[in-house]
Amino acid sequence: MACVLEAPLRMSVLSEVTASSRHYVDRLFDLDPQKVLQGVIDMKNAVIGNNKQKANLIVLGAVPRLLYLLQQETSSTELRTECAVVLGSLAMGTENNVKSLLDCHIITALLQGLLSPDLKFIEACLRCLRTIFISPVTPEDLLYTDATVISHLMALLSRSRYTQEYICQIFSHCCKGPDHQTILFNHGAVQNIAHLLVSTSYKVQMQALKCFSVLAFENPQVSMTLVNVSVDGELLPQIFVKMLQRDKPIEMQLTSAKCLTSMCRAGAIRTDDSCIVLKTLPCLVRMCSKERLLEERVEGAETLAYLIETDVELQRTASITDHLIVMLADYFKYPSSVSAITDIKRLDHDLKHAHELRQAAFKLYASLGANDEDIRKKIIETENMMDRIVNGLSESSIKVRLAAVRCLHSLSRSVQQLRTSFQDHAVWKPLMKVLQNAPNEILVVASSTLCNLLLEFSPSKEPILESGAIELLCSLTQSENLALRVNGIWALMNMAFQAEQKIKSDILRGLSTEQLFQLLSDSDVNVLMKTLGLLRNLLSTRPTLCILANIADGTTAKELIMTNDDILQKIKYYMSHSNAKLQLAAMFCISNLIWNEEEGSQERQDKLRDMGIVDILHKLSQSSDPNLCDKAKTALQQYLA
Repeated sequence: MACVLEAPLRMSVLSEVTASSRHYVDRLFDLDPQKVLQGVIDMKNAVIGNNKQKANLIVLGAVPRLLYLLQQETSSTELRTECAVVLGSLAMGTENNVKSLLDCHIITALLQGLLSPDLKFIEACLRCLRTIFISPVTPEDLLYTDATVISHLMALLSRSRYTQEYICQIFSHCCKGPDHQTILFNHGAVQNIAHLLVSTSYKVQMQALKCFSVLAFENPQVSMTLVNVSVDGELLPQIFVKMLQRDKPIEMQLTSAKCLTSMCRAGAIRTDDSCIVLKTLPCLVRMCSKERLLEERVEGAETLAYLIETDVELQRTASITDHLIVMLADYFKYPSSVSAITDIKRLDHDLKHAHELRQAAFKLYASLGANDEDIRKKIIETENMMDRIVNGLSESSIKVRLAAVRCLHSLSRSVQQLRTSFQDHAVWKPLMKVLQNAPNEILVVASSTLCNLLLEFSPSKEPILESGAIELLCSLTQSENLALRVNGIWALMNMAFQAEQKIKSDILRGLSTEQLFQLLSDSDVNVLMKTLGLLRNLLSTRPTLCILANIADGTTAKELIMTNDDILQKIKYYMSHSNAKLQLAAMFCISNLIWNEEEGSQERQDKLRDMGIVDILHKLSQSSDPNLCDKAKTALQQYLA
């Protein structure tokens, strides 16, 4: 009997809720303007903090009516303003709410509202626009469909502190990549926003600061401009440095550090400038400490990783600042155990950010260990570091896996670690697993790491070969992705260096003649260099060793080259190339082909002479490049012997 009553009871409650919501919508159609206004105000009060009510009103058709009232010139300014406020409140609900608003073309209506002379209405429209644009479901490009919109928003910046706050927030959220940066820059964003950094409103300051952090990111043009802009007689870098001070809010310290970091990476500020070494870097290290919130630790570590990524001196400075390497080990200790935390919200918070913390730590470790052997050693000696990296390679989060591979790649540049820690932990096994069906972003870094593990002195080389690496690497050389082609041929080149006959034969068989032609015809110099390096390693033999190609026709490796005029013409072309390294690589191939001690050398010499190779060798023997000159003279001696 209870079950029979339960369903009607639920229906009754649902009907009451729907009826209540319907009442709000019905009042929007009243003939009395005052009653309509009061209805909108009542609706505003009803939806605050009530996502269920917001959803009901959207389903019942409130949005089209609110937009109609907002756009009607006969509507009072107060009514239009209240409509914009309600729409903004609806947008603060779920992502589905925002989608519904976008489907009703709300952005067009709100942008039209910005043409009004009434400031309060403009502010309400901007506040709603801000809420919609910061939603992840809103395409940023909607802001840029009409160039006049950006111009008008720039003009509105001077109207009030609210227009400044909302417009800057819209710009910072909708600036994704160089195209958007260029549009905003060309519309005077730097000049219009700079003076807002000294606003009496903290919110305005912060939104202006965030604007500059996204405008300057990987953008030399913006960064170079920012360096020379002054506000009240003070240059922007000096203003940013003031915002780094410990007495400023953490949000402000972090964002100003991001601005200075972007300007430094773009070449607008020197890496040895005191504002970077003594201010920005220490600030970012502070953000990595236990005292900071998890979000702040993540942002601090990732920004620091970006700042020091390409500069060895900054890497060394960071590594000895506040015990950073040891400090980062704490990033792997989240989430904390349930028994240690009684606050469920805090536990959920830790769980949510666990991936971000590990990703940030791996990124920073990768940057720290990019160049310095001593730093790499300290990183690897950090508690359970290699185990953490190996575990990171199989994380469920793609971003964490990518960061772990980057860290591994950085550490794999150490000869010592390749021979010890990498071997002790059999790192090659999870790495080979990562390479299977990975997205390109991970595949590029993982294959770069594999190149290092295949160097001659690496003990991982043999087990990698036995695990089927040749087939995988040969497939990479056919990729449309340039970085993957380079890494595939590079790894094969390393694999072939002083390798046994069988390995060289397997490589040639895996690549095929046709693929060699393709690689030698590649437009990228790096691919050509590595391909010629591979050919050099395949053709270089010990006195007692003859390499059999074991491809379709069973000819020897040297015959493979000599019987294909396309390859020979390519090598001849590279000998006269403008790139000296490419010339040198081609010279190595020619030297191996004409070497007197090798069987069939006379026939090969004769054919190459007929092709004009000797004439090129004579020219190169006069080269100003000592390596080319010496190599050419050595090759010519083979003809004289």
